Amino acid sequence: MALEPDLKRTIVEDLERFVSRREFYKKVGKAWKRGYLLYGPPGTGKSSLIAAMANFLKFDVFDLELASIRSDSHLKRVLLSTTNRSILVIEDIDCCKIQSIGCMMQVTLSGLLNFIDGLWSSCGDERIIVFTTNRKEKLDPALLRPGRMDLHIHLSYCTTSGFRILASNYLGIHDDNRPRLCGEVEGLIKSTEVTPAEVAEELMKSDDADVALQGLVNFIIKKHIETERDMKKLKTKKKRRRRRRIRNLFNFHLW
Repeated sequence: MALEPDLKRTIVEDLERFVSRREFYKKVGKAWKRGYLLYGPPGTGKSSLIAAMANFLKFDVFDLELASIRSDSHLKRVLLSTTNRSILVIEDIDCCKIQSIGCMMQVTLSGLLNFIDGLWSSCGDERIIVFTTNRKEKLDPALLRPGRMDLHIHLSYCTTSGFRILASNYLGIHDDNRPRLCGEVEGLIKSTEVTPAEVAEELMKSDDADVALQGLVNFIIKKHIETERDMKKLKTKKKRRRRRRIRNLFNFHLW
């Protein structure tokens, strides 16, 4: 994965600390569980990180589709069927129809919070729950607090160090055999928002490093041009709306 070294170290140390503290959790009377929130734009590696966490810990993974849950009691039955030493995944939590108490919907926010804090937590050991979202700001603050989402991990666009990891993984490029195009790619990445998934896809298109890197350069340049064009269109729309508001206000005063 194209994780920044400091972020990777933080995640690994947190996981290792969690699985090594059985006696600590027992002593303080807390459920042996840990919650993570992975957030960032699509294609930045949230699902890949979950797989890496499960592989590192040798944990099972349970993927919970809240859209398929009929009620809070159904949610409870599903969750109690999960095993110890497992990761429960709820992806795109901001897109799930979680409602407040009193709303006639499939799963209530109260039901979800009760399962995180209550029965599911106390009926097993070494449980991890991972939420993912593209829009952290859309989440209910009640979900974000420690004890529910203990560690918030931001996964963003590809960086130069992330590119170097991907180039090493896919093309065997290291510091002692770096093609000239690597420098060009790194310069473009600093000024253009491109995801690790997009970079990896381009690097996979050829076993020839020069061909793959040239394809990546072309892709990033094209994306940069498209982004600049979209930003100009957005600015033009904002100017038109502002002029329209001023004109309407002026006409109102004349009236």
